[in-house]
Amino acid sequence: MTEIKFCQNNFNQGTEVLVDRIKSELTNVTVDVEPCLGYCGDCAVGPYALVNDEIVKADTPEELFHMIKDIVNE
Repeated sequence: MTEIKFCQNNFNQGTEVLVDRIKSELTNVTVDVEPCLGYCGDCAVGPYALVNDEIVKADTPEELFHMIKDIVNE
C-alpha cells in the first residue's frame, strides 16, 4: 500500500484536484490531507506530495500526478 500525503496549504498550487483523481484512478493507495506537512519552502513554490514519506515535487499538478503514478506502479 502506497501512502500519499498532501498539504492543505499546497492546494493553491493546484494539488487539490489530485486528491480525488488519485483515489479514483490508482489502486493500493491511501490519500491523506494534512493541514501542514512542514515543507513550507517547497509548498510556496510548486506542487508537491509526500509518497511513503518521501517528497515528490513537480512543476505542475499534472506532472505531479504522473510522477506519483509511476511510483505507485513500480
